[in-house]
Amino acid sequence: MTLRVRIGDIRIGEEERASVLESLAEGRLSEGRKTREFETRWARYIGTKHCVALNSGSSALLAGLHALIHDDRRPKVRPGCRVVTSPVTYVATSNAIVLAGLEPVYVDIDPRTFTLDMDQLEDTLRRETDRHAVVLPVHLMGFVNDMDAVNALASRYGLAVFEDAAQAHGSLYKGRKAGSLSDLAGYSFYIAHNIQVGEMGAVVTSDEGLCRLIRRIKANGRLCDCRICRRPAGKCPHRGAALDPRFTHDLIGFNFKTAELHAAIAIPQIGRADAIIRARQLNVRTLNAKLEPFSDIFQLPPYSDEVSYLAYPLIVRDTRRWSREKIMKALEKAGIETRPLFGCIPTQQPAYRFLRDRYEGRLPRADFVGANGFYIGCHQYLDEEDLDRVGEAFRGLVRRGP
Repeated sequence: MTLRVRIGDIRIGEEERASVLESLAEGRLSEGRKTREFETRWARYIGTKHCVALNSGSSALLAGLHALIHDDRRPKVRPGCRVVTSPVTYVATSNAIVLAGLEPVYVDIDPRTFTLDMDQLEDTLRRETDRHAVVLPVHLMGFVNDMDAVNALASRYGLAVFEDAAQAHGSLYKGRKAGSLSDLAGYSFYIAHNIQVGEMGAVVTSDEGLCRLIRRIKANGRLCDCRICRRPAGKCPHRGAALDPRFTHDLIGFNFKTAELHAAIAIPQIGRADAIIRARQLNVRTLNAKLEPFSDIFQLPPYSDEVSYLAYPLIVRDTRRWSREKIMKALEKAGIETRPLFGCIPTQQPAYRFLRDRYEGRLPRADFVGANGFYIGCHQYLDEEDLDRVGEAFRGLVRRGP
């Protein structure tokens, strides 16, 4: 079987090659000038004051949560407190919460946009208010949560807001980009995402204190938080200290530093980000038109010019007659790569089976989406022939029947 329509693809062009060769010519493999340039450009693109590059989106989430824990201005965020988030997303979101020593709390979702149900969120926050400390909305597949409502609730109950914008590069909410709508936000630049590096992440924020904490946490908790080390020039802010601040650690942190070559690959794509988003939007519109005849079987993704689509998600509606697994197998046989839509974490992910009894029956929409959702690619490298192939594959499986 040859997969012709993949979930994601990457084409390394001349700009990326030139950027990588510049780094190699400078003899830099670890963080350096290209990483700083990426951070400056990504912060400007998103609309925040600061950006910190890390080695993955998972690391971005974990470092951001640890920064909130260590921020003395946020006394509610301490180990053991609760983080309210989405049950349907890639497992890294929940993993980061647990690994930070926090407790994930899940509320149900809107089944069309996978965003948090605001009524249930409010009801959850109203109960045991003193134990909740963070709201972590996930902008899954590029669909942005109702951030005005999220921020209003967070303000009412004194909570921090941390956007998981890993899948929402350039998505808009009332004219502002996802990631600029909260205290801080995390991104992933994995291969299938709209800015494609392979392995890299970032945290953006306009809070200088959080930015400095994240810089220290990602470097094993060292005392130094400068973007560029000024010690060789004799300008180190700790130059009078007895110990070298690069090797003095007053926080327990991680090695989450990224590679210079990853930043070098990302930089040229930032300049093409809007064109990438438009191409993906066009592909979603085209696929919606091709699959509309089958909308009684599949829930198609709602189209919006404000959504930067990570992929093309579908939910099987007629579950009595149609099996998601059989559909995905038939599409793969036809050369269309597929992925399940992650699963409902507390009830369907084996690693979180310790939460199953607590959430059984409480997240009906998330359970349905997690059990019956899947996605295919809509990336910018798909051409008309690829999209026709997708349409024909769906027509064929419907003709054959369940």
